[in-house]
Amino acid sequence: MKTISLKIIGMTCAACVKAVEKVIGRLEGVESVSVNFATEKANVKYNPKLTRLSEIKQVISKAGYKALEVESANQVDEDKVRKEKDIRTLWAKFIVSAIFATPLLIYAMAHMIPGVNKSLPAFLDPMSNPLLFAIVQIILVTPIIIAGYKFYTIGFGAIIRRSPNMDSLIAMGTSAAVIYSLYSTYRIYMGDHHSVMNLYFESAGVIITLILLGKSLEAVSKGKTSEAIKKLMGLAPKTAIVIQNGKEIEMPIEEVEVGDVILVKPGEKIPVDGEVVEGHTSIDESMLTGESIPIEKHVGDKVIGASINKHGSIKFKATKVGGDTALAQIIKLVEDAQGSKAPIAQMADIVSGYFVPIVFLIAILSSLAWYISGESTVFSLTIFISVLVIACPCALGLATPTAIMVGTGKGADYGILIKGGEALETTHKINTIVFDKTGTITEGKPEVTDIIATDLIERNRLLQIAASAEKGSEHPLGEAIVKEAEKSKLEVLKVDNFAAIPGHGIEVQIESSNILLGNRKLMMDRNIDLKRLEDESDRLASEGKTPMYIAMDNELAGIIAVADVVKESSAKAIKRLHDMGIEVAMITGDNIRTAEAIARQVGIDRVLAEVLPQDKANEVKKLQAENKKVAMVGDGINDAPALAQADIGIAIGSGTDVAMESADIVLMRSDLMDVPTAIQLSNSTIRNIKQNLFWAFGYNTAGIPLAAGLLHLFGGPLLNPVFAAAAMSLSSVSVLTNALRLRKFKPN
Repeated sequence: MKTISLKIIGMTCAACVKAVEKVIGRLEGVESVSVNFATEKANVKYNPKLTRLSEIKQVISKAGYKALEVESANQVDEDKVRKEKDIRTLWAKFIVSAIFATPLLIYAMAHMIPGVNKSLPAFLDPMSNPLLFAIVQIILVTPIIIAGYKFYTIGFGAIIRRSPNMDSLIAMGTSAAVIYSLYSTYRIYMGDHHSVMNLYFESAGVIITLILLGKSLEAVSKGKTSEAIKKLMGLAPKTAIVIQNGKEIEMPIEEVEVGDVILVKPGEKIPVDGEVVEGHTSIDESMLTGESIPIEKHVGDKVIGASINKHGSIKFKATKVGGDTALAQIIKLVEDAQGSKAPIAQMADIVSGYFVPIVFLIAILSSLAWYISGESTVFSLTIFISVLVIACPCALGLATPTAIMVGTGKGADYGILIKGGEALETTHKINTIVFDKTGTITEGKPEVTDIIATDLIERNRLLQIAASAEKGSEHPLGEAIVKEAEKSKLEVLKVDNFAAIPGHGIEVQIESSNILLGNRKLMMDRNIDLKRLEDESDRLASEGKTPMYIAMDNELAGIIAVADVVKESSAKAIKRLHDMGIEVAMITGDNIRTAEAIARQVGIDRVLAEVLPQDKANEVKKLQAENKKVAMVGDGINDAPALAQADIGIAIGSGTDVAMESADIVLMRSDLMDVPTAIQLSNSTIRNIKQNLFWAFGYNTAGIPLAAGLLHLFGGPLLNPVFAAAAMSLSSVSVLTNALRLRKFKPN
């Protein structure tokens, strides 16, 4: 069996997804097919002996779509260019249609406005020049129909393939209005001047213009998946220095083989995954692990491709290259998680799958029934057109995009960037939120939290000596101590004989005193007695802090504790989420003791500690397997697979670009209080969309029996298409008015 990922061009709604799955699934040898509308991808598992890739592409093409293979980084670029071109084309079509729809609407409606109708010049008066009135409208509506021609090609194509979609509704409704109007124009030409009241060109024009606006906005707001993948690919260095026969040879990263010995100098990126065979250094793995403190590496330690070598030169043996490296696996995880997201089918698309054929059937049956009962052809045609016009999807097309426009706009006011309707539609269902620890719940940069001095030395003097010793160090813990001393405006003392002890700390001489500054291991190696501060040290460690010991002339002088401090908003945000009935978990690569200390501070329900970067997405999967709707909140590249795997990915604005690209929602203010706000906004917007759809379908479906002649059957009047169009317009007004109510949204 072979699995291939195809990019599907030309899908417009959930019905298209079903159509593509249906035609591929019919092929012999196809075991499974999953089409994702959100990412425009089809994952097909098939037997290459029974079915060729060319056959799969052929059936997709026959169904009215285009298939491209998803493989190279170049295609990521091509896809971006294609999407940008599509957006530009849609905006151009909308602008053209708006330019013609505005005068068309004014021209068609001016005579119906009280006060205005009496002062109209003769050429604008439909009763004075009915034929001119009709011809001008035909001239104005023609460019709009040309701009929206794809609604007709796709919509009628879908009807022919027996899988009608939103485009089918637009095509049928506007065609009905235009055909009936052309027939009325013919009646005017034949001398029936009263038919001037049966022109609906402006209805067709305005519908197409508004739907084009909705499509343009939808295209702009779609997630930039390809850019996230491209940025991840850009992290890996392009070349590596390989030692061959004692010589340093620079070669493309693609040529590096497992077992090659690679040299990495300070400041350079590690090219592939491997194991240190010579030298020692500290490596910044924050781009992949999210942890802010560089990791000390010695002979035998593992190194990760794309991480940054901070200080010493090392040689390491390549253990994983190409698609096997940790970075390549993260890229694959992001792609897989995004591809496995079920497309969120808009309610309008689902209902329209039944709505269109039913309306079409009612229109045909009711017009035929009246014709058989003895009514004229004109009467039957009026029934047919009235049913189609009243079911015309103007409000249906507006129901979702207007609410999403207002909802996402309101989110932006609060610094919450929501990537389109899908994210809004899912967020209100969330019942479990997983927070990454570093940079999300915590600040992401170490700070001094405690200074404990023995009776040997005064507190500020201890900080001054520690900061002076660390001034020459580039270690983040040392930088935190230096910053704390700068805040207290302490003078830096002259340092002699600075010596770094890798993995332990530093040794210096200050004012003829021998100073040791480092971890417990350093103190034990130098036989420094720690009993005096044993309890304090244990307390600090239990609070998730890193104790740094300072000894002067072989005697313990004190402890300076450094920790990644909790953000002010974390505890408040978690309490608010608890009040909303949402379970909160925390995920981290830190040890369980530190993780639990942070969890206690902020009120976390569930702690997932010592989780490797590549396993974060699996932890999210496990929660989803418990039938939970999971949101993941993170800021690092290592969070990208989990952000993509979660039902909703929420990125912190101060985080990496890749995290923000992989997420569905971005919190620009980096304030965790915006997480509950985003959920509340989603609730309000979805409620609004459901109300809009109710009104849109309510007006149209309630009018269908009247349009089909129900009242006329009992001696009442026949519903004129004018009233059908009025009902349609009224539904649009109610939908727009309701959507605008969202502008008053305020978080609790």
